[in-house]
Amino acid sequence: MKEFRLPDPGEGLVEAEIITWNVAVGDRVEVNDIVVEVETSKSLVELPIPFAGTVSQLLATEGETVDVGTPIIVIDDGSGAAASAEPAEQDADEVIEPGKIGGEAPGGRIANLVGYGSKTVEAKRRPRRGDQRGGDGPGPETQQQVGAMFDQLPPSRPTDVQESLPTTASQSAGGPLPTPGPAPAQPGLASGAVLAKPPVRKLAKDLGVDLSQVVGSGDGGIITRADVESFSQGSGQSGAEAVVASAPTGPRRSSGLADRREPIKGVRRMTAQAMVDSAFTAPHVTEWITVDVTATMDLLDSLRARREFRDLKLSPTLIIARAALLALRNTPELNAAWDGEAGEVSYFGSVNLGIAAATPRGLVVPNITDADSLSLVELAQALNDLVSVAKQGRTQPADMSGGTFTITNVGVFGVDAGTPILNPGESGILCLGAINRRPWVVGTGADERIEPRWVTTLALSFDHRLVDGEGGSRFLADLAGILTDPGLALLY
Repeated sequence: MKEFRLPDPGEGLVEAEIITWNVAVGDRVEVNDIVVEVETSKSLVELPIPFAGTVSQLLATEGETVDVGTPIIVIDDGSGAAASAEPAEQDADEVIEPGKIGGEAPGGRIANLVGYGSKTVEAKRRPRRGDQRGGDGPGPETQQQVGAMFDQLPPSRPTDVQESLPTTASQSAGGPLPTPGPAPAQPGLASGAVLAKPPVRKLAKDLGVDLSQVVGSGDGGIITRADVESFSQGSGQSGAEAVVASAPTGPRRSSGLADRREPIKGVRRMTAQAMVDSAFTAPHVTEWITVDVTATMDLLDSLRARREFRDLKLSPTLIIARAALLALRNTPELNAAWDGEAGEVSYFGSVNLGIAAATPRGLVVPNITDADSLSLVELAQALNDLVSVAKQGRTQPADMSGGTFTITNVGVFGVDAGTPILNPGESGILCLGAINRRPWVVGTGADERIEPRWVTTLALSFDHRLVDGEGGSRFLADLAGILTDPGLALLY
């Protein structure tokens, strides 16, 4: 039996939550098969299995948070059966008598031309790993007792699928598994009495349905998608979408939604801690500027018609990001970090541009490494890839570290602007507001008039310990100048 322990899926992470098991007890797996999906404090990570065999036991349930290094799955690779299935009988002519070639080796093995042959005594199986840890399995067995793969397991261990989840994981491991803290009790999932495939479990989690309360209509009582959806829409619905089925007559006094509590974990916990650390460490200052970006929108339309951008999704964020990278050349203190312990300011030689992305799992900020060295086409491709991966929840922890300057876009929600909080270790963050058609004064003197224009508001938050008002104002002025007249980019 081989135990697969939860590895560190990122940089220095200490725990992860089991999201979806892709295998069940009895399934055959090959090397590098994806067996489980876990959620860290930064991203969703698919974990491959490093060896082949048959799934013997799942030691963690979906929704459980486990420490790095904790065993989460047991694989039977068949080596135990192979070791115990040595030939019990041999032709006399095939056995070399002791003393013919080097005599009998220590331990009763007979020296062959290469290595050692089988023992002359009755072969006995090496105690299984579970037995060494104090399990209740049988003792050494003779060769004639070798049977099917699961006959090698301790007889007290259930092999039925309905009882195969790790209700006795602590017993088979010789003690309780380390856990980061108490987890909410879920009788159905914890006992392993719920039969449902991983996609159905995911659907139930999204709908807030307790699978232990659902009656399965599939073969053997397995719960199907239809069962979960029917339960969710009926009177038994619970969780975030729970609605009182029998509404009282007369005026309604509440929405009918049930109260609920959720543990703070994953991306939400990481984001909250980072924001608290930043807000109470760096003195924030925010400056605003409202800009006529009509010329930028015209440029965007021109780029969409070009062959180089034909297969790319373009948005104003691309042009604004490019303009911000150019403006940073005149304000290097916005691409720097305050190191209070060393008494130094670290000025970064390149810009790792963070792009804040709202995902179903919360806010994540992956970054584009060396974004200032990319061409406009390369930057567009990088933005497309970054957003696509982030929305799927597949951003890796390494892609969310090392950022030096961040852009966040609240305009996609129709918001005019905001006062963003700095990411820890950065001195500047730019907030993009909604781009709307607004009345705007254009022309000068006798040609002055009001026209509808594309207008947006930009907000820059910065660390006032190393960026003063002059530096922040210069950056916004440079940025606004490029967005108003993109031809000014040729000056940088």
